[in-house]
Amino acid sequence: MWPEAEQTTELLAGAKDGDAAAVNRLLERHRQAVHRMVQMRLDQKIRRRVDVSDVVQDVFVEASRRLKDYLQNPAMPFHLWLRHIAQDRIIDAHRRHRASAKRSVDRERALFAPAVGDQSSLDLAAQLRDGELTPAAAASQREMAKRVEAAISQLDDQDGEIVIMRHYEQLSNQEVAAALELSEPAASMRYLRAIRRLRKLLGEA
Repeated sequence: MWPEAEQTTELLAGAKDGDAAAVNRLLERHRQAVHRMVQMRLDQKIRRRVDVSDVVQDVFVEASRRLKDYLQNPAMPFHLWLRHIAQDRIIDAHRRHRASAKRSVDRERALFAPAVGDQSSLDLAAQLRDGELTPAAAASQREMAKRVEAAISQLDDQDGEIVIMRHYEQLSNQEVAAALELSEPAASMRYLRAIRRLRKLLGEA
């Protein structure tokens, strides 16, 4: 989902040297990933008032404003830094429009909303299928993908977030650990716990 790091590193070097074109290319090559992240997390009812593209634009305005500080002290990979800004803007959107949200935005996580036919759902469904699932659930991978998406929305905030980060944002365990400010073993254990709970929900279904 997120762009390859090698070209990002080159563009960051150019941006640090004051190359405005490098700054523009740096931000633009991350636009699609940020859009996907916002789209997955923005509550469906809030989308009636706030367009995903508007939230994405706010992310890049804020990123442009803070880029100089980041370049002076890049405490984390650029895409994780940009991801933090996007997450803050998503939370702000839910807080501003809490009256129209489908459920309390005090939980600070939007309803999981992947695109229809999202390949990540299909891939995760294939990994989760096992002999414990009912024949009806295992009969169709696409139907299973829908069940996976529904089950993710039933997980608590921590479990749901780490599944989305690993399988939909395609972040590595190391990146998840950095984003959540956890040790890598702790991030791995949290992910395994979330997958066990997801399997349990699917088995109950």
